[in-house]
Amino acid sequence: MLSRLLKEHQAKQNERKESQEKRRREAIAAATSLTEALVDHLNVGVAQAYVNQRKLDNEVKTLQVQASQFAKQTAQWINMVENFNQALKEIGDVENWARSIEMDMRTVTTALEYVHKGPVQPTSS
Repeated sequence: MLSRLLKEHQAKQNERKESQEKRRREAIAAATSLTEALVDHLNVGVAQAYVNQRKLDNEVKTLQVQASQFAKQTAQWINMVENFNQALKEIGDVENWARSIEMDMRTVTTALEYVHKGPVQPTSS
């Protein structure tokens, strides 16, 4: 009778161990599955962040090139405007010089006409 009770006890213990082992394996499988799902979810976010970062890097490079080109073009425009302003100043100087020459020529012409006509005779009335 004791041996039967011992065998029953050992059988129940073995069943419990097997049941515990089965539950432990199921728990490990569930934890592994959860961990994989979480890692996959995080990897999707990380992958998207990496793709976005690469796009941003490419956009930054493009923007730097365009900004450099714009700066060069702006410098050329500034140079052209400065040259244009200088040309306008020179035209203004030439215009003033031409007016001065014209006034001098009128003075000379008037003097020559005066000399050519001779002194003006007073008219008797």
